[in-house]
Formats: sequence, structure tokens, C-alpha cells
Amino acid sequence: MRLHSLEHEHFEGLANIEVWAKKRGHSISRTLLFNNEELPDINDFDWLVIMGGSMNIYEEEKYPWLKEEKNFITEAIASKKIVLGVCLGSQLAADVLGGRVSKNEYKEIGWFPVTLTGEAKSSPVFSTLPGKFIAFHWHGDTFKIPPGAARIAQSEGCANQAFGYGRVIGLQFHIEYSIESINSMFQNCADELVDGKYIQKPDEIISQNSNVPETQRLLDILLDNMERAFSKS
Repeated sequence: MRLHSLEHEHFEGLANIEVWAKKRGHSISRTLLFNNEELPDINDFDWLVIMGGSMNIYEEEKYPWLKEEKNFITEAIASKKIVLGVCLGSQLAADVLGGRVSKNEYKEIGWFPVTLTGEAKSSPVFSTLPGKFIAFHWHGDTFKIPPGAARIAQSEGCANQAFGYGRVIGLQFHIEYSIESINSMFQNCADELVDGKYIQKPDEIISQNSNVPETQRLLDILLDNMERAFSKS
């Protein structure tokens, strides 16, 4: 299978999604939007992965490529590609499907539990995941569940943590992050580590980085389930 990633920051790459893809023998290509690279032909990939970023999805004046990216995501969905959006990527996917993005009541940064909803039990992608697990978070915005989509997960600080819509999966949380990913966030987004109900201190985050092997295991299950469910349909 051919995976193509859309990347918005130099420090927000595929991380453990790339590890999974290489283990499964899939090819990887990418568009570095922050370098103003051109988007691929829609026929050049099977699976679109939309990564995170520090920008808001409506900042089109500051990031002109956002408009073209949204049109591209819309085309990918219409072309029945498999689509996975993570954090900013989930917000972009939700937006083009009609789920408005706005500031969440709380910023969520650190290791916090995610709980699956009842709708997750009937999802071929989420049904084999545990009903509650620890995931990494680094976001201030949130999405409304798009019309016709299933609300899949929630956390104490954010009501909408995941959705499913046909072959489209949106994850507000991170289970793809490696230790290097978290260190990169410290290096590039440390100004966001202010006092907040759901913002952990750096040492508190680091003390829980032992969660990474388990989140990688959950990621592998989720991606295997997506491949199994969507590559044949």
C-alpha cells in the first residue's frame, strides 16, 4: 500500500506511523507543506495521513497552502482513499466534512486518559482497542463531530477525541508519538506549557514517557484494523 503524509511542521512527522508502515512493507511519500511543496496526483497514493501542526485550520492568510490542502483532502475523501487525520489533521478532516473547528474550553497537553464511546464498539477500527487508555495530547482546538460521523472517543478535558466517517478516521490525541516526538514538542512549543487544568509540567510528562511502548502497540492495532477494514472495501 502507498501512504502519503501531509506535514505542516518540520517537527511533526509520521513518527511511529512510519515505523508501522515500514514493518508492513508499505511505501511512504510526503508533502512538506511548510516548504510549499506541491501536492501529489490523487492517483499516486492509497492512504492519506494528515499530521499535526501548531496553526489553526482557519489561518489561511498566514498559511496560504491551507486552502489548497483542504480541497485536496476533500478530493481524497471523494475518491474513497483511506484517510487518517491526527490532531490538526483530524480538525482539517472534520472541517471539510462539515464539523466546525473551534477553541476547546481547555488546552490539553500531556498524558491523559481517553475513553471510547458506545459507538466505538461497532467500529471495525476501534472495537478491539481497550475501552480506556492513556494517550498523549498537545492541542488547544477541537472539532465538532461531522454530520453522519460516529463520535468515537472523549477525555475529561475534551468531549470529542475521535471520529469515524466511512474510510476517514480522525484522532485528536496522539498515539503515534515517539520519545523523540515529545522532545521535539518541548523544543518547538515550550511556550504553550503554562499553568492550566489539563497542562502537565515537563517533568510530569517525562515521568510518564514509559507509556510510549503501549501507545505504539495501540497504534499498530488501529492501523492494522484500518488496513483490514478499508483496503478491501
